[in-house]
Amino acid sequence: MNATLLGRYLGAFGLLLLLSSPFTLFVTSGNPIAAGVKAAVGIALLGVYLATNLKHFGKLASHRSSFFFLRTGLTVFAALLALVALNYVAFQKSPRWDLTKGRIHTLAPQTLATLEALPEKVLAIGFVPPTHESYGLLDTLFQRYRAQAPEHFEYTFKDARRSPDLAAKYQLKEGQASVVLVRGEAHTTLQAVSEQDLTNALIKLNAVGTQRVYFVTGHGEWPLAKDEAAPNDPGATMSELRRQLLQEGYGAEAMYLAGATDVPRDASLVIIAGARARFTTPEVEVLRKYLAGGGRLLYFTDAGLEDGLGGLLAEYGIQLDEGIAADAQFNSGNPYVVLSRFYSNHAMVLPLRQRGLNVELPTPRSLTLLREGLAEGVRVEPVVHTSQYGWVETKPEENAVPSDGEKTGQLTLVAAIVRDTKSAANKRFDEARLVVMGDAELLLDPNWGHEPNRNLVMNALGWASNQVTKVTLRPPDREVSTLELDADDMDHIRFISTDLLPLTMMGLGLAIWLTRRNK
Repeated sequence: MNATLLGRYLGAFGLLLLLSSPFTLFVTSGNPIAAGVKAAVGIALLGVYLATNLKHFGKLASHRSSFFFLRTGLTVFAALLALVALNYVAFQKSPRWDLTKGRIHTLAPQTLATLEALPEKVLAIGFVPPTHESYGLLDTLFQRYRAQAPEHFEYTFKDARRSPDLAAKYQLKEGQASVVLVRGEAHTTLQAVSEQDLTNALIKLNAVGTQRVYFVTGHGEWPLAKDEAAPNDPGATMSELRRQLLQEGYGAEAMYLAGATDVPRDASLVIIAGARARFTTPEVEVLRKYLAGGGRLLYFTDAGLEDGLGGLLAEYGIQLDEGIAADAQFNSGNPYVVLSRFYSNHAMVLPLRQRGLNVELPTPRSLTLLREGLAEGVRVEPVVHTSQYGWVETKPEENAVPSDGEKTGQLTLVAAIVRDTKSAANKRFDEARLVVMGDAELLLDPNWGHEPNRNLVMNALGWASNQVTKVTLRPPDREVSTLELDADDMDHIRFISTDLLPLTMMGLGLAIWLTRRNK
């Protein structure tokens, strides 16, 4: 390569450096030293071009490349103007794209619905010093809430040591990072900084009264507390479900039907979870009376259980199939652990269907929907199915394939029932609601971490208790992986990604074009 051609390359690159130096100063790094260095190097390279191509200036007027540098300069200048305009528009509009696998920077549908439903402005006070490890995450989370609902959500940070009156007012413990949500005269305090905790705190703050949920006990149902678990199966409790209920503003209590004549009047919902012993006739009558008066019931069973409620369920269009529901096509490696993304159009599973989420039901029991012998005003609707490859295995210990006489096809695993009770005497609600799920094990602590299952159950509670805003997708348990960067690190990354890298690519492109032009 001769000196003349090399000078042209260096001159072209010097022109790029010179024209982009204002971009460096005002758009990317804001560093006058970096901008000055670029301009100085650009001028030096242009000097090299002039020194090596001086004798050719007289020929430029008649040569077809006489306006080469003019066109190149105008092209580069136009490209830089376009980049500046694009950055300005991006700054004004502030578009955001969440490309993370777990969508850790996107608020969950439940959070969006909760913010939209806030009746008045909520002030979040973060009693977290800037040096605390959770300060950055909390500040970012507050910003997302604020951006979504600027008229209903405000936030600020306070130092508890410098605001002793506030610390005393909200009974804060010394040295403990806390968040206080204030709405009017009401407030609630929490220590965690996750989206799930913050959203649940907003729900509780704005709840009107407590939705009281009663868990029927006395028939071998799964226990609510960890200290009630069997010694040989410490995970067989519903403590995580109970914790979720409390977070979402429900009250959770155990209830004995033995000796009772009615379900308590303050019951918003009754849950039967894996009963292993038979209900007595008086107990069945209490439940029958409860549903006939507009009660709301969630019923969970498991394969092989016989609790004596078959007659009552038949009145509401449900017959429990004997055996285990299996699926040869959609499972987690075991046909008796059924994966399902086969939902009806029912409201409680619509969010799951829209997101394409799979529920996972271990050893479920299938349901047959009845059309005759139903109580007056009952309507039954399937909610969750197996695939078309499902079957009911009556001898799971012998084989895991359909046999002659076994029910096959798309099986119903979850069903929803409503009954018009407007004319009922001493009614609780105008409509009774019942959800039947052929799997009680999904309520246990080890299985509660599967988010689609959790949303299915909590949506069933929300639908049965007629709380539309609680039929949604909750904030997931996100695995947040962060890299801590200070302001200088961010400046360097911004300078390299928006200045040096594009400039290098433009220089390479220009060099290739010049090489081809001179052949």
